Amino acid sequence: MTPFPYSVGVDASLRQAHEMMVAHQVRHLPVLRGHALVGVVSDRDIKRALDPDLGLPPMDELFVRDVYVPEPISVDDAAPLDEVLEQMASEHIGSVLVTKHGRLVGIFTSTDACRVYCAHLRTLFPQGSGEEVA
Repeated sequence: MTPFPYSVGVDASLRQAHEMMVAHQVRHLPVLRGHALVGVVSDRDIKRALDPDLGLPPMDELFVRDVYVPEPISVDDAAPLDEVLEQMASEHIGSVLVTKHGRLVGIFTSTDACRVYCAHLRTLFPQGSGEEVA
């Protein structure tokens, strides 16, 4: 999990959200209205909004509220990892927001899952153990 992730306000411009993602090298931003978690916006949501075939206004005229996903999938910080991974896989999502007492405390992404799985495999199969992929 990435604790205390970058987030963006629901009324921020799409350009601001995109620039924040690029600057911090992230693909998901929790969306807040004040201190309340209201959604998530991904780089894919932004790219889709900028698709010329959709006929939407240019990026400078769009706001996070126009493209974010409301009611994001969130999990309690005490949720077992296997349940989180199962939910991500079954719902075909790349991230879940992590909350504690209803407040955003982190984000868990498919990249985080790969890191966890890699560390687990390395404990099971230390390098040079003969279990390497050929």
